[in-house]
Amino acid sequence: MKPTTSIITTLTLAGLVSLPGCGTGEASVAANATPEAAAAVPVEVALPVRADIFATYDATATITSDADAPVLARVAGDVVELLVEEGDRVSSGQVLARLDGQRLRLEMLAAKANLEQAQKEYERNVDLHERGLISASMFEGLKYDLAALEATYELKKLNYGYSNIRAPIAGVVSGREVKRGQNVKVNDVVFRITDTAELVAYLQIPQAQLPKFQAGHTATVNVASMPEVDFPANIIRISPTIDTRNGTFRATALIRNPNGDLAPGMFGRFTVAYEKHPNALVISAQALLDEDEQASVYVVSDDQVVRRVVETGIVNGGKIEILGGLTEDEQVVVVGHSGLRDGSKVLASKTLPDSFTG
Repeated sequence: MKPTTSIITTLTLAGLVSLPGCGTGEASVAANATPEAAAAVPVEVALPVRADIFATYDATATITSDADAPVLARVAGDVVELLVEEGDRVSSGQVLARLDGQRLRLEMLAAKANLEQAQKEYERNVDLHERGLISASMFEGLKYDLAALEATYELKKLNYGYSNIRAPIAGVVSGREVKRGQNVKVNDVVFRITDTAELVAYLQIPQAQLPKFQAGHTATVNVASMPEVDFPANIIRISPTIDTRNGTFRATALIRNPNGDLAPGMFGRFTVAYEKHPNALVISAQALLDEDEQASVYVVSDDQVVRRVVETGIVNGGKIEILGGLTEDEQVVVVGHSGLRDGSKVLASKTLPDSFTG
């Protein structure tokens, strides 16, 4: 039993001697290792640009027409002819439909005959009046009768003319309310004409915004049917009174629509440019870091970034005005902020600037 114990003890001591040797070797290797340099972060950068930028206000309203006229029947009669349909463009005074005007024509002819008879009677008595052969009162009566018959004829002629229903304004036929053969009465609506060359919208603006608005401001309008198109508009008048029901004032926007792309009844989203800063220093709003209640950007210098606090102004269309803290020749990070810190190394690639005009 003693030899066996001696052998086990010897092996155990040998193992204990070998363990410190292995630990010392590992520590030596770790101490001599060199840490790898931090990898550069790829980012996109851009230079600020000089451009005009506008402060804007967004509002919504229904587009309508200031020139929308119902066409009324001035005389009664049966519709014998329809000359236009909905969607047709018409000029002012153009005949839209005709009524059966035979009775009106005969009344006009009768009035004309009475007038011609009275004119001849009057002419025969002029010479007699000059020679004193008829009394002044009788001659004056002939003159008044002639004037009355002339007015009657003109009225009958006018009524006969009303058997041709005409457009009161130029525009597009937006509604036809009668059919051929239908009997219409005086003041019945037979058509509706809408001028779509110029449309309007009434914007309800909070009274707190009133000092910012004035007639002449430019605007754009966008509609759901053509979301990619911005139509130009102008503020043409502003109501001087406040609507007490909702605390807003009314600004009227005029939209020129020469091609007829817009139609009354469309719902429009308006952007009104009420303040212009010309030749402002502008960057993409993507470059802005809004942290700790301070606006800042990452500026690239010698392949490193430095966080710079900036003073901002107008924000419009994804662009932001820089009032201080940045110069035109300093590149700012536009894409790739995630994980950046002061002093982070970057691999920068330039991005092309967009249009910054408002």
